[in-house]
Amino acid sequence: MIASTLSATPFGIDAQEVRVEVHVARGLPSITVVGLPDAAVRESRERVRAAMTSCGFAMPRGRILVNLAPADLRKVGPAFDLPIALALLAADARIPADALRGTLCFGELALDGRVRRTPGAISVGLLALQQGIDRLWVPAPDLAEVAALGGLQVSAIDDLAHAAALARGTVAPRSLSGGPQPHDLPRSEPDLADVRGQATARRALELAAAGEHGLMMTGPPGAGKTMLARRLPSLLPDLSREDAIEVTRIHSVAGRSGAPGLMRRPPLRTPHPRTSHVAMLGGGTIPRPGEVSLAHRGILLLDEMPEFARRTLEALRQPVEEGVVTLTRLRHSVRFPASFQLVATRNPCPCGWYGDEVRTCTCPPGTRTRYAARIGGPLMDRIDVHVAVPRVDEAALVQPGPAEASAAVAARVVSARRRARCRQGVPNARLEGDALRLYADLDDDARAMGLHLVAARGLTARGYERLLRVARTVADLADHPAVDAADLAEAAAFRSDPGEDGLSSAV
Repeated sequence: MIASTLSATPFGIDAQEVRVEVHVARGLPSITVVGLPDAAVRESRERVRAAMTSCGFAMPRGRILVNLAPADLRKVGPAFDLPIALALLAADARIPADALRGTLCFGELALDGRVRRTPGAISVGLLALQQGIDRLWVPAPDLAEVAALGGLQVSAIDDLAHAAALARGTVAPRSLSGGPQPHDLPRSEPDLADVRGQATARRALELAAAGEHGLMMTGPPGAGKTMLARRLPSLLPDLSREDAIEVTRIHSVAGRSGAPGLMRRPPLRTPHPRTSHVAMLGGGTIPRPGEVSLAHRGILLLDEMPEFARRTLEALRQPVEEGVVTLTRLRHSVRFPASFQLVATRNPCPCGWYGDEVRTCTCPPGTRTRYAARIGGPLMDRIDVHVAVPRVDEAALVQPGPAEASAAVAARVVSARRRARCRQGVPNARLEGDALRLYADLDDDARAMGLHLVAARGLTARGYERLLRVARTVADLADHPAVDAADLAEAAAFRSDPGEDGLSSAV
C-alpha cells in the first residue's frame, strides 16, 4: 500500500517542495524515515504514533517506510508530522487517497493530536503560489499569516482528527471570512513628544528617517541617546505590501513572528553588546536569520556600540554595504536579506564624561583613543549622520514646553521619502557615484561651498558623497528641487570630524 502527499522544508527564507511517500508492507511492525531527515524529522515517528492513537486511529500493521523526496535535499523541522500521518491514513484506506492530491500540508503534531504552529508558514504559502498548488492545509495558528498572501485556498487544521474529517469531506474547510485580512501591528512605538530639549538630535533623527541614513549619537550618560533612538520607528511609514511579506518571511522562518498576519511596521532590533557575530549575522548547521536580517527594512540599534566585540562590528560591513548576508556551509550557500538602518550610540569616553560641562572625565591618558578605536574606521565611514547629544538643558528639563509629536515629524518624513522615490527610485542613503551627482544637483552657491568644505576639511571622495547624500535629504525635507548652500551647510553640521581620539569635534 502506497500513498503520498505534498509538504515543504525551509531553505533560508524560502521553502522547497517535498513529496512525502509512505509504503506499508508485510513484516514486523516498524517505521523507517529516509530522505536525509534531521533529528526532528526522525523523531516524528513517535509523535505521529502518539497523535494517531490519541485521535482514535490505529497504526497500520507491518513495515512502514516513509520517504521524503527528493532524497538528496536535507529535511529539517517537525513540520512533516501532519503530512506523514495523513499519508499513513491514506495508505491504510482510512481516508481517500484522492483527497490529498493537489494539497500541500504541514504542521507539527502534539501527542494529543493537536497541530502546532510551524516556523516559515508564509514561505510555504509563497511556494504554493509559485507552484500553482490548489489547496493548502495549515495549522490553525498559521492561518492568518498564510491567508494574508491571497490567491490560495487555505484551510485551518486544528488537529489530526479534523484533518482526516476534512479529507473525507465530512467537515467544511475553515478559512478567514471575507478573504485575506493582513494584521496591522498597532502603532505602539514611543512618541518623540516625550523628548525634552535636544533640538539638534531631534533634527538628526528626522534626517535619518527621511533619507534612511545611518545615525551615530555621541554624548554622556543620561543625555537621552537611547530614548531618542527608540523613537525613530515612530517616524517611519508603514511597510509596503512587498516589504511586509519579505519581513514577515524572515521573522516567520526565525520563529519570531508573534502576531498573526503580515508585519506592517518596520522592525526595531536592539541586540545586547555581548551578542556574538554568529547571532548578529545568522548561522547554525541549518542557517537561520540573525539580528541584521531580523532588522531588514527596519532599524538595527547598537546601544553603546564600542562595547560590542570588534569581530561582531567588523561583520556588519557586508550587510551595511550590500544589504544582504551570505552564509556559506559545506554543501550549500544561503543569502538572507539585511537592508537596515544602522543606528548607534556611544559615550565620548569609557567613563562617559569627556567634554561634559558639569562632571570631569576621569579616564587615564590614551584611554579615549583606544575606546574610539573599537569601532573600525570603514564602518564609521558608512554612517552618514553624526550628532552630539549633550546633557539636557536645565530649563527644558524642569520647565518643559510643548514638544513636537512623532506624527507631525512622520508626515514630513513621508513627503521627503516620496519625493526621493519619485525622483530616483531609491532612498537618498543608497545614492552613489553618477546617480548621486545627477540627483543631488548643487546650485552655484552650494557648489562654491562644497569646494570650500572639501579643501578646509580634507574630505575624501567617500566623505564628500556622504555629505551630498545628507544634503539631498535636507533639501527634500524643505522641498528644494536643487541642493542650495543652506542645505549643504546643515548637512556639514552632521558630519564627524575625527581628531586624534577619533571622537566628533562637536563633543
